[in-house]
Order: sequence, then structure tokens, then C-alpha cells
Amino acid sequence: MIVIALTACPVGLRGDLTRWLLEISPGVFVGDVSARVRVALWDRVISMVRNGRAIMAYSASNEQHLAFETFQPDWEPVDVEGVELIRKPSGTEDAPMFGAPPKAWSNASKYHMARRH
Repeated sequence: MIVIALTACPVGLRGDLTRWLLEISPGVFVGDVSARVRVALWDRVISMVRNGRAIMAYSASNEQHLAFETFQPDWEPVDVEGVELIRKPSGTEDAPMFGAPPKAWSNASKYHMARRH
């Protein structure tokens, strides 16, 4: 099983991927191909994506039963004791500041948090 998600990519790349995979949503492709075809598709994606981004997840023989490849990602893949995780870069505006509660919390929950500390 393979899943490829594209962001800001040329239309020709999307058309090229539909030869091998099903496009289940704009920019999201799913299919079941061999490892050789998967590698060839990923090379094709990297050569055509230009300024866009691409992520590919596929079945693998490891603890997570999946592996993934990224090209120009916002978030970076990190290996933690053999498990691949995605790390959100710090300094982004949607990352919460430590110690400050989110804006959506009620006044009562802010009061209880203040009493706890």
C-alpha cells in the first residue's frame, strides 16, 4: 500500500500519478504497487514537484508497519529509538508557548491552573 500527498504541485504530475494510483482527494493518491514502481514514482515526484511539497507513506517490515519519504517538508522526520516520528519546527506561529494556556480555555480553567501552580 502506498499513499502520496502533494501540495502546490504541477497539474502534469497529478496526471502522471493517476496512471498508477487513484486520486481519492485533490493531491492525495493511494494504490498498491511493487517496491520498484514505488521508487520510480517517488523519483518522478521529486523531479517534477518544483516548489511544492510531497510526502509518501508506504507499508514496511518494521515496528510501525510503515515508512515514509518527504520532499521539502514543513515538519521534519526524526528517528527516536528506531521509531520514526514527525517533529513540528519550533518558532511557528501555531506552536503554543510554554506556560501560556490556549486562548480557547475558559476563565474557570485558567483560575484552576493558577491555583495549581
